[in-house]
Amino acid sequence: MRATTRSLDVDIDLNDVARGDGYLFVRDGVGVAARGVAARVALAEVPAMLAAIEHTDLVGGLHPIALGVVPFIPGTSCELVVPRTLVGKAADGRRWITTIDDAADDLTPAPRPSPQAQAFTVAPLTPVSRYLHAVETAREAVRRGQLTKAVIAREVLVESDQAIDVYAVLLRLKASFGSSYRYSIDGFIGASPELLIAVDGSAVRSHPLAGTAARSGDPDTDERAAAALIASTKNQVEHRVVIDMIHDTLLPWCSYLDWEPEPSIVTVANVQHLGTAMEGHLSEPRPNVLELVRALSPTPALGGFPRDEALALIASVEGFDRGRYGGAVGWVDAAGNGSWAVAIRCAEMTADRHGARLVAGGGIVADSEPLAELAETQAKLQAMLSAIIRP
Repeated sequence: MRATTRSLDVDIDLNDVARGDGYLFVRDGVGVAARGVAARVALAEVPAMLAAIEHTDLVGGLHPIALGVVPFIPGTSCELVVPRTLVGKAADGRRWITTIDDAADDLTPAPRPSPQAQAFTVAPLTPVSRYLHAVETAREAVRRGQLTKAVIAREVLVESDQAIDVYAVLLRLKASFGSSYRYSIDGFIGASPELLIAVDGSAVRSHPLAGTAARSGDPDTDERAAAALIASTKNQVEHRVVIDMIHDTLLPWCSYLDWEPEPSIVTVANVQHLGTAMEGHLSEPRPNVLELVRALSPTPALGGFPRDEALALIASVEGFDRGRYGGAVGWVDAAGNGSWAVAIRCAEMTADRHGARLVAGGGIVADSEPLAELAETQAKLQAMLSAIIRP
């Protein structure tokens, strides 16, 4: 397999590359988009596969890339995609295109989607009574000291009389959630506010989130909600568990690792979170970003702590297979660099694209209240619901 990377002298919206049938991972206009599949590669074989590609780099410092989603359950088999045509945009303004073998490099934009009059139905796949019982079960397990935290989620199904236009959904996500990590991978689309791990040379970053409050649209109300979030013992406990696990997991790979002394408020269109930014310097020999993804995912923000006990509880009470929800989504290059977000605020499209499965959850600790947790999932679901349903 041969790849050629050259500079692009024109600007292009990565959404217009991915459209409804390609691949996308982008935040604030920086990221990658792709079309076509040169290879699908088992996760464990990706580093060797990328290293084996014969690459002509006419830009400098770039490498072939694979994209994909690592599922929620550790060890679940999965494949990443090496795309035939990939377009990248860097924070420093560089733009490039990488083609595999004889892949076309025609980037003529397709027409933008037009508004459609569609009918939608929204219904829970997880009965509310089952979800509330699962929250109560998790809370009692925490109170008995069996675990520190467990994340309980529920499913919702959106159906339409016409195919859902993924291209249009991605453009709506860009308009409302441009600073989130927006992605589209084989019918799995979303806008995650949470960076799991990013590696760029020896630099490593993570920005875990845990603890959530809904936004109202009124600045004063949202400011009070943010202050209450910071003051909340329940949310601080939930957040601390996540920070400690990520710190302790990354530290053995780092010559130094720094983090914010206190969590800050991370705001997106529909909710606000407690977040703590971390950054460090990787020791030699540097790990491939995929090694860090496997070590970190799922974090306590999506599974719980201790991990094995929390995953066992989730499997016994939730009543569904999370699949890709709660895992990690992103890209890796042949040098081991990459950027991976936590796979949340997402929709799993049906094969005919007339339906989409949405999942949202929240961290359960000793002070959790089931109805408040239900309201938190409703707030989180609004991100994808609004992007799918609004014209």
